[in-house]
Amino acid sequence: MSKRLLSVILLIAAATGGYAQDAWKKGHQPTLVPQQSGTTQLLIAVSPVNSRVVWAAGTGGTYVVTTDGGSTWRSGVVPGAETLQFRDVQGVSDRVAYLMSIGNDTGDFRIYKTEDAGAHWTIQFTNKTPNAFYDCFAFWGPDRGVAHSDSVNGVFPDIRTNDGTTWHSIARAMPPALPGEASFSSSGTCITTEGWQNAWIATGGSTIARILATRDGGYTWNAYDTPFVSNANAGAFSVAFRDPWHGIVGGGDLTNDSATQAATSDNGGQKWTLSTKPPISGAIFCLAYVRGIEHKDDWRHRDDFDHEHDRSVVITTETQPNFSSGAAAWSPDEGQTWIALPTVSGYWAVAFANPESGWFVGNNGQILKISF
Repeated sequence: MSKRLLSVILLIAAATGGYAQDAWKKGHQPTLVPQQSGTTQLLIAVSPVNSRVVWAAGTGGTYVVTTDGGSTWRSGVVPGAETLQFRDVQGVSDRVAYLMSIGNDTGDFRIYKTEDAGAHWTIQFTNKTPNAFYDCFAFWGPDRGVAHSDSVNGVFPDIRTNDGTTWHSIARAMPPALPGEASFSSSGTCITTEGWQNAWIATGGSTIARILATRDGGYTWNAYDTPFVSNANAGAFSVAFRDPWHGIVGGGDLTNDSATQAATSDNGGQKWTLSTKPPISGAIFCLAYVRGIEHKDDWRHRDDFDHEHDRSVVITTETQPNFSSGAAAWSPDEGQTWIALPTVSGYWAVAFANPESGWFVGNNGQILKISF
């Protein structure tokens, strides 16, 4: 066989293989299995610890937890938080978890922790700053985390813990806020962490939607502009990074269902490029990488999976006026192409332990397991 003929055959084979792979990616849809949460409260945030242990939380002081991958869920209400909404949750193990609440009064913004699977909850932080509004928190490890608030008089009154018990202000380390700059507490994902030092915060509410970023565990921060539409009701809602450099952010406008936007960065959040417009309406309340964040007990190692879904992302939106009937979609290539999930509606958050174990949570206590 001549080298020229062999080259032609190899080129055809490569093209055919690439076409088949693209066709598979575009045509393949994940498996979706509804699960029973045991509550009818709106579930706002979800936090997988691994493929078996998952925590979620929402309105009415409610949390739910599973230890068998969602085959059964146990729901509970935190005493004294019955009138509050949990806008974020961080699962550490089947026994340890954190919750972040909001309410109508200054002191309703609290951080709770359980170390006995929800039998008892300890209040670790109670807000005392008038007009602060804590939207989300994220953790680098079981005892190291940061919580983010809307700006107050040009300052972000953010707080951090290094021992999993006490929280201290890092307001002086934060960049000056733009007028009206705030984040959106739509799913607990307006902040994300990666590794042991990196974190990113998505904002809006002002004339520019920005990403606030730290590379040293929250001791110093920088602010970077995004190309998103931004006003009092619009901006960047949800952010995720798959490594120190590559990330994606999603958002929109709570008053304009056609303003759905996503953008990616390949330099740690310093510059952002708009993705292809997602094929669904509403603001992106949450996005997540399908690769997941499944940790071993020491929080240092992920379970081993192939790299097929390293760049795959799932988004979920909500639409005005009631934010109870949005849609969902996924992308195999960080937003260059999008594939709608036509049967998925009404979910506020989504997160993955690994590609085979992800969960949507949302209105009326709905939980939907998603597996690629």
